[in-house]
Amino acid sequence: MNELSLATPSLLFPAISLLMLAYTNRFLALSTIIRQLYDTHRRSPHVNNLRQIGNFRRRVALIRGMQAFGVVSLLSCIVSMILVFFGNTGPAQFMFIVSLALMVLSLLLCLTEVLISDTALNILLQDIEQDLRKLDR
Repeated sequence: MNELSLATPSLLFPAISLLMLAYTNRFLALSTIIRQLYDTHRRSPHVNNLRQIGNFRRRVALIRGMQAFGVVSLLSCIVSMILVFFGNTGPAQFMFIVSLALMVLSLLLCLTEVLISDTALNILLQDIEQDLRKLDR
């Protein structure tokens, strides 16, 4: 196995930072949508909103998981760099692999959340189609 240098784990920093920014943006967008749904529900409750609630809860949980795995991945990467700095290459390599595995988990949760988001959009499109069909009659 090749020697792990301080530069190798440091390469993950920009990627993890950008991913965390993207995850935060997804969370902020979702929270805005949920707040809008809340306001709409308070003005005029509609049974179709119930279909969205479970979807939103699941997406919030996935984003929380994405962020958590991303943060722990970053922390593992930092520990790896500290271990490299002090010459503990074996544990440093292990922590770097842990960091990569956590990042993969974070990305898989992100993919799942994107697929659920697609489902949410399809629910909205179905509602519009139903309304338009009623008007067409």
